[in-house]
Amino acid sequence: MQHLFNFKTLATITLLLGGVGLSASAQDQKVFQGMEHLFTLPKGYVVQHTAQPLTMDGNLRESAWQQAPWTSDFVDIEGAAKPLPTYQTRVKMLWNDSTLFIAATLQEPHIWAYQTHHDDIIYKDNDFEVFIDPDDNTHQYFEVEVNALNKIFDLFLPKPYRNHGDALISWDVAGLRSGVSINGTLNQPKDQDKRWTVEMAIPLKAVRMGFPFNAPTEGTLWRINFSRVEWDTRAANGNYVKQQDNSGKDLSEHNWVWSPQGVINMHYPERWGYLQFTRQAKAPAFVLPTAELRRRYLWLVYYRQQAYREKNGRYAASLAELNIAPHVDVAGKSNQLQLSATPEQFTATLAAPGAATLRINDEGLVETLH
Repeated sequence: MQHLFNFKTLATITLLLGGVGLSASAQDQKVFQGMEHLFTLPKGYVVQHTAQPLTMDGNLRESAWQQAPWTSDFVDIEGAAKPLPTYQTRVKMLWNDSTLFIAATLQEPHIWAYQTHHDDIIYKDNDFEVFIDPDDNTHQYFEVEVNALNKIFDLFLPKPYRNHGDALISWDVAGLRSGVSINGTLNQPKDQDKRWTVEMAIPLKAVRMGFPFNAPTEGTLWRINFSRVEWDTRAANGNYVKQQDNSGKDLSEHNWVWSPQGVINMHYPERWGYLQFTRQAKAPAFVLPTAELRRRYLWLVYYRQQAYREKNGRYAASLAELNIAPHVDVAGKSNQLQLSATPEQFTATLAAPGAATLRINDEGLVETLH
């Protein structure tokens, strides 16, 4: 399910960019036309450091949790063009030298869960999901799902499914600790519940493949997003069962997320939100780095190339075939786009004076060239 829609106008993007000291030009508005849903700015969260021990029981009683800010409420995965979720979901985070802590509270009048084993397909239940890409390159990323029984489904993806990546389900988050608290009763359709709360401690080393492991420093930027799967259910014989359409097929699940994807697909890592680490006692406001704005033009090449190949059976050999100008302005600096392509592969680079050169390939791998 990868439906697209006209998510927001570029006028909205102009306002958002203005909020971080940048602006979208009229040329930008023309360049991104028709793909606005893929170029809204992801959300950002500055996560504060803590030395306080945290008990993973889902209760969030510690003072560090009380002081940590909540994210904005979750929205539909496609964004503002869709109705707001029926129930509130929000997240807060903390970190120490070894661990990323995540807490989520999910408003829910009917709390249920029937997947009872580790690495069951947890999203068959209502669940909470975490997606992490520490390298911000869309490859080698991690997913963790949990239901109200605190059962975990964790997996590693070398690259997204769209690029023929295959999930390694046998991978586990080494040292993961998690807890769930329920304000209500589990699997009891006759009463009304209030919410369930998830608490996770994810070792920083566990979300890293290979060597070396570099612990976050001041300002380190990861990509992260959170998803909530919510099924429409009814009570039957004392259990919850999924509602079905006239053909007997389960109704599609609702997908509610922190930072909207623009498509019904969580496996677009470039669309996830930003997690920025700080040790400052008072967390600074999140400011999107200029390099992230520059990357948008590489993603424009990538998306246009995929559409071109689907239509023509090959990749375009030039930027002109993609109707993309070779020069773009970002934060007042001129950037030059270059494309090197064969019918089956391509790489695109973006260079600017005084800035690192960025590169993307046909598998969506983004690299910074020094």
